[in-house]
Amino acid sequence: MKRPIRLLTLLLVFLSLATIENLSAQNSDVTAIRQLLERQRDDWNKGDVSNFMKGYWENDSLLFIGKSVSHGYQKTLDNYKKDYPDPAAMGHLDFEFVEFRKLSPEYYFVIGKWHLTRSIGDVGGAYTLLFRKIKGKWTIVVDHSS
Repeated sequence: MKRPIRLLTLLLVFLSLATIENLSAQNSDVTAIRQLLERQRDDWNKGDVSNFMKGYWENDSLLFIGKSVSHGYQKTLDNYKKDYPDPAAMGHLDFEFVEFRKLSPEYYFVIGKWHLTRSIGDVGGAYTLLFRKIKGKWTIVVDHSS
């Protein structure tokens, strides 16, 4: 009788440790993604679109959905520079994080809101981002901002 109880107790301890380890890794991933987005916000607010873009996948398969659908890192960068040509157009960016959803060890889905405070008129909307862990680093592979 004592042996099954000990085995059950041992099994519960191992399951608890595995759950704690998984939650710790998930918290670490969310922290890394939040830091990336906060770095992007800071770069945007400095007027540095090139550094802002470092959060995106530098690949022709990057997908950006906004007013239109575009593919590729360079196209996304060009569109940002065209749509936000100066500090007045860029304004001051703020994010609100709504949800972080782990899809797999390699993918995260992030939902949030964005807001630009600008002298030429404020704008804002919602975003959904698909992050992929590439070479140990979280990177935006799909951005849908409206």
